[in-house]
Amino acid sequence: MTGRSEIFRQHNFIDNKWCQAAGGKHINTYCPSTGKILALLPASDHRDIDQAVKAAREAFDNGEWSTYNPVQRGRLLARLGKAIENEINQLAKIEAEDTGKPLKQAQADMIATARYFEFYGGAADKFGGETLPYLNNYQVQLLREPLGVTGHIIPWNYPAQMFGRTLAPALAMGNCVVFKPAEDACLTPIALTKLSQEAGFPAGSINLVTGLGEEAGAALASHPDINFLSFTGSPEIGSFVQSQASKNHVSCTLELGGKSPQIIFSDANLDMALPIIINAIIQNAGQTCSAGSRVLIQEEIFDKVVGELQNKFSNLIAGPHDQNFDLGALITSKQKARVTNYLKNIDESLVLARGKVSPLASSDGYYFPPTLIGPINADHILAREEVFGPVLVCLKFSDETEAIKIANGTRYGLISGIWTRDGSRQTRVARKLNCGQVFINCYGAGGGVELPFGGTKMSGHGREKGMEALKEFSQVKTVVQYYGD
Repeated sequence: MTGRSEIFRQHNFIDNKWCQAAGGKHINTYCPSTGKILALLPASDHRDIDQAVKAAREAFDNGEWSTYNPVQRGRLLARLGKAIENEINQLAKIEAEDTGKPLKQAQADMIATARYFEFYGGAADKFGGETLPYLNNYQVQLLREPLGVTGHIIPWNYPAQMFGRTLAPALAMGNCVVFKPAEDACLTPIALTKLSQEAGFPAGSINLVTGLGEEAGAALASHPDINFLSFTGSPEIGSFVQSQASKNHVSCTLELGGKSPQIIFSDANLDMALPIIINAIIQNAGQTCSAGSRVLIQEEIFDKVVGELQNKFSNLIAGPHDQNFDLGALITSKQKARVTNYLKNIDESLVLARGKVSPLASSDGYYFPPTLIGPINADHILAREEVFGPVLVCLKFSDETEAIKIANGTRYGLISGIWTRDGSRQTRVARKLNCGQVFINCYGAGGGVELPFGGTKMSGHGREKGMEALKEFSQVKTVVQYYGD
């Protein structure tokens, strides 16, 4: 297990060996809290990706991993999950320093990461094919088989969780994986890969390659010998990734963000709703694809809700990751500039409240105070586009029909929250919302490893988490046998 003193010059992991990039180049990664260099990462390119894919292909076709049955795979996944549990505190320190998130959140992320391997370790030998009724004297089997080599391009906002979310189901089904973490947050995926090596995963089953998205990421997306691609990121990059994969007729799971609404009806339990709504936008400094970044408030309670949100937002504090403030820094100076630019020309009268940045925060860190905006119209840029920062916008609606229209009125469709005591309304609205997940009088459900997750429209396609992810990382073979009269 890696300690902080060892985190500086990092390596790729290919065919059970730690190695440098073929070109010998490195890129820097920085601590968001301080702006200081944390590590040198291999600046990999198509040569490194090709080496990793070849290792994965050999392992899948002829290696030790190809001999493992579902029980053996499940036990190995569970072993890795237990190893992560045993190292939660150390892993959380690495994650917090690398991403800027508060230590308490990083610890929760590690618990979720361990849970992915526990869940899919238990599912590996419980997910199979079926037998179909057919003509007399025929037996038809639907075999559920691995795809082969799967590519995974992992984002920077939840690097540890995404390691578990995408790799665990792929491995549970018997695939071999090649993954590229985002260059801005590689350190926990590297540490988790070291744990997988110690847990005994065979050579070639797990391969890690770091580098820039436009080089290593593009090479992985377009590689002719991968069989499936999992990508999480922006719609624009997702379109590029999918176009590259399509040249080789490779399917993808794409998770591309959201502009998720929290809909508060006049009968909502505000004491329960408001703390959850605030947490859903400040968690990870708003850098969460499922962040509840729009709050739709029924007009008769609009002033009351906004007043309470103002009070709460004014007391929020952003600060260093190791001090456990309400939120930490944004991931990079570039991301801070992006969020700042969204608010640069905003009418100051629309700023309802701003939180604070702690005096303990370094002036070189990438901090942005949580900001409450409103009321704005549904066509306002802040109501339509994903800011990916701690910015919550307030919109007013009159009735159920208007709430649904506003909620569905963006190019995204990932998650929605409904806050009402009316059971009939809960069902009606949930069924009319165009998104992949709906939460009623709750939001996020604690991470929900078991809950299928994915979007509609520009939020992407395919499903992660739960048993649905095992379907994504497998294929059906139909076997028809005639056994005679």
